[in-house]
Amino acid sequence: MNQETNTLRTPLRRFSVPLSATRRGARLARLLAAEQLLSWGMPLDPARLIVAELAANAAVHGKVPGRSFRLGLAVTACGVLRIEVTDARGECVPRCRDAAPDPAESGYGLLLVEELADRWGVLPGPVPCKTVWAELDLGDRR
Repeated sequence: MNQETNTLRTPLRRFSVPLSATRRGARLARLLAAEQLLSWGMPLDPARLIVAELAANAAVHGKVPGRSFRLGLAVTACGVLRIEVTDARGECVPRCRDAAPDPAESGYGLLLVEELADRWGVLPGPVPCKTVWAELDLGDRR
């Protein structure tokens, strides 16, 4: 990677906060993300929806008693918003699956993230954690 590419990927703005791995913590993640995006003059959606899904997954599937999850937001010089949610269950790797036939059942969260985000994935570590991330190219969304 050359110096110019590295500079474009360096975050211009960064926000990070630990939250309780509860449904209340997941709701707070969505609200804090919305407030942060507004303060940066950025569009709320689809980022707010992605944060809601990733935080809910961290609170439900990534929960370890006594451990929190972390929400991170970063904006780079090349106009990318990166959303990261780190939880304490590194062994539980999320992946898209066919959604349940009954809309009242779970299974749609990562399908929604996949549809809304330009890119998403999972990074292992540091042990015992994992980070689920999603990126939005902001050039055509501002």
